[in-house]
Amino acid sequence: MDLRPPGLRGRLRRPRRWIAAAASVVVIAGAGTWTAVADDDAPPVHQTDRVMSLDGVRIDTSYFTPRAAGRHPAVLLGHGFGGSKDDVRDQAEALARDGYAVLTWSARGFGKSTGKVGLNDPKAEVADVEKLIDWLAEQPTVQLDKKGDPRVGMAGGSYGGAIALLTAGHDARVDAIAPAITYWNLSDALFPNGVFKKLWAGIFVNTAGGCDKFEPAICEMYQRVAESGAPDAAAEKMLQERSPAAVGDRIKVPTLLIQGQTDSLFPLNQADAAAKAIKANGAPVDVDWIAGGHDGGDMETSRVQSRVESWFDRYLKDEKTTDTGPAFRVTRTGGVDSTDGAAQLRGASDDTYPGLESGRKSVALTGREQSFANPAGANPPAVSALPGLGGSGLSQLSSLGVGVSLDFPGQYARFDSKPVTDDLRITGAPTATVHVKSTTDDAVLFAKVYDVGPGGTQQVLPSQLVSPLRVTDARSGKDVTVTLPAIDHKIEQGHRLRLVLASTDLGYASPAAPATYTVSLKGDLEVPTAPGVSSAAAPLPSWVWWLPLAGAVLALFLLLTGRRRTAMPAPDPELAEVPLQITDLSKKYAGGDRYSVRDLSFRVEKGQVLGLLGPNGAGKTTSLRMLMGLIKPDGGEIRVFGHAIRPGAPVLSRVGSFVEGAGFLPHLSGRENLELYWQATGRPAEDAHLNEALEIAGLGDALARAVRTYSQGMRQRLAIAQAMLGLPDLLILDEPTNGLDPPQIREMREVMIRYAAAGRTVIVSSHLLSEVEQTCTHLVVMDRGQLVQAGPVSEIIGAGDTVMIGLAADITDPLLEKVAALPQIASATRTEAGLLVRLAVTPPRGAGNCATSHDEPAAERTNAAALLVDLVRLEVPVASLTPHRRLEDAFLTLIGGSA
Repeated sequence: MDLRPPGLRGRLRRPRRWIAAAASVVVIAGAGTWTAVADDDAPPVHQTDRVMSLDGVRIDTSYFTPRAAGRHPAVLLGHGFGGSKDDVRDQAEALARDGYAVLTWSARGFGKSTGKVGLNDPKAEVADVEKLIDWLAEQPTVQLDKKGDPRVGMAGGSYGGAIALLTAGHDARVDAIAPAITYWNLSDALFPNGVFKKLWAGIFVNTAGGCDKFEPAICEMYQRVAESGAPDAAAEKMLQERSPAAVGDRIKVPTLLIQGQTDSLFPLNQADAAAKAIKANGAPVDVDWIAGGHDGGDMETSRVQSRVESWFDRYLKDEKTTDTGPAFRVTRTGGVDSTDGAAQLRGASDDTYPGLESGRKSVALTGREQSFANPAGANPPAVSALPGLGGSGLSQLSSLGVGVSLDFPGQYARFDSKPVTDDLRITGAPTATVHVKSTTDDAVLFAKVYDVGPGGTQQVLPSQLVSPLRVTDARSGKDVTVTLPAIDHKIEQGHRLRLVLASTDLGYASPAAPATYTVSLKGDLEVPTAPGVSSAAAPLPSWVWWLPLAGAVLALFLLLTGRRRTAMPAPDPELAEVPLQITDLSKKYAGGDRYSVRDLSFRVEKGQVLGLLGPNGAGKTTSLRMLMGLIKPDGGEIRVFGHAIRPGAPVLSRVGSFVEGAGFLPHLSGRENLELYWQATGRPAEDAHLNEALEIAGLGDALARAVRTYSQGMRQRLAIAQAMLGLPDLLILDEPTNGLDPPQIREMREVMIRYAAAGRTVIVSSHLLSEVEQTCTHLVVMDRGQLVQAGPVSEIIGAGDTVMIGLAADITDPLLEKVAALPQIASATRTEAGLLVRLAVTPPRGAGNCATSHDEPAAERTNAAALLVDLVRLEVPVASLTPHRRLEDAFLTLIGGSA
């Protein structure tokens, strides 16, 4: 796994050194090819793959050169942690086509390279890169500044970005660097303010393939810190020695720092520290804050690669007229594209880098002194970022104004501002001073600033970032100045700022011992505004000029043809009171050999409890997912109350759903869980109809108890109560009785019946046919993606002319085959109670596998008495022959052997 976000993979790589003539570097194997490119007009690139031995470690490399003869500036591209040289091949080819000689390699322990992972150890990985530079100096295709000194730049993302910085500090032959989303001080990144970033550290270890893939000293350090939950001095020293900060005073080359805003691993303060240190050395430094990061988001790959190339054109090719961009640029989210739902990005810039403290403004906060708990085992933890989610990270949602963080009651203190009177843009790291007291010697807190909407209905944690801090000697209390995460975020007029200090966070290690923390304010919240940063006015797009003409042409076309096309089907007024109508619905997954759902049609009316039945693989789950707007059908249409279903369709607010395995917070009561869930939706509290949903669920006094005390049946009812919040007109329940005992199943049945009694509609997918029979008013039976039968339960049970043949003794398989071959029988199935038989219509088809239409009149069906005569003739030990009306048997006859 590449710890850079997906958008940066395949872009940035790390260097390695080869000395063909030196004893320490041996070419083990090599092969060269001309690489074709997608653009027919672009020149081909020559690629040579080599496995080299650097002081006994095998390093897998690729060398890309342009077609043009002569010497060229060189670029070393490093890959991200857990990746390989293959990740940056596309960027290497692009740079080679632009006239660079590009060397990529797989770092120690990754790809096909051997050796142990040393976290960019100066004596290992950095030394490897210095040897790669030696090798480049020997190549006839590489431009030299002097003998043994190639003109060389370095770029890389994450792990590969750090090696670029480190090599620039260790080897003066490096001429320019462009590191991206990387660290300046690895100790500070993984142990911020003395708090262990446990989830990201664990991802590092697992990504490499386990602890034994690392140098033994690193593995021992990780296990020691992971067990104690806190870093020690030796661990901090080890990571600092492997950090660019250790050689920061020696990095004196032009540096383009690209850092991610949605990055809880290497946040913006890492690039800030790098920028200040390198700038102090007198080198040119530009800073670019991109929209994405290790937590996901848009990596702006095309723009960033173009800027990196321009940086190298200026400082490696010495093209002084090349525009390398502003000294500081930040990407801002400007809403959502209505055509595809993607975030719209725009840039803001400044002629100088503002740092994280420019243009501070004071925002007054209010709030009394507050005490809260650090729970035993630090569990449950608050949730901010979810490391490892990548492109589906929470931070991308927060940039669009969607609140997805979670703080637990009784585990945090909060302090609010008044609503801001004008829009307030925060660009940098806010600070606040608080007084902290603890019942233990040390306190570990997690500070964050929320953007709270009017009325408190929505709170957003910008970029899902928190600042951990360890407060030592806290028993007697002490003042602490908290530096909050660096962000670029606009607080809109009427919104509030909320400072929260929590005792736990999912991504970090907190003390396991229970404690009580007491926090009070000691001053205002200071927020940086970077007043020099401004958004350039965008040029008018071409459509501004051609749109009026196009509109006139389109209007004329509509007048002439009388046709009108819409992207979204208009509501059907005739179906405005119909909860659900599905017409010719089909879905075939990519790579599948058959349709999961094919030409499915049925209708559900108000007040019905509809059972959706079918064997595994019948298409039930796919149908429900399409109904809820989670996946798109290939054909057909779903309408809910007359509105066509699309992802995010407003009518879906009238649909509630329960999926088996709903999770609750065990230490909170049932009521608190439901209130917390509804609060996360951002909808007004009065719209929840909480009391009505709870009355239907019938949990009584148990609502005040912690969920951990609930039985399975109570948890299921609480989950259904959650689905009923807002009293949706259409309720979808998937296996609501799983894991329940008979009394609990009966209670669940009553819940569903009570809900539908008020004129609402319930759809139930279940394998418990006896319960469906007692609960549902109507059925839809599916098999192999297609509708088998739909209608009232009573009609389906009685529509199959099913009889049960009781047996005095078991019969052999050959005799069963003879029974099934009787002309009166459509199918015969062995059950515990005997033979379940579906009678054929007349005239008989002459074979046991003949099909019969379930809609033909009963008068046309074979008389059961004639069947009895044939059974006696075959010497079947018949004990009884009775009509059978159970749903289970009707279901089995409808689907044959599919179950």
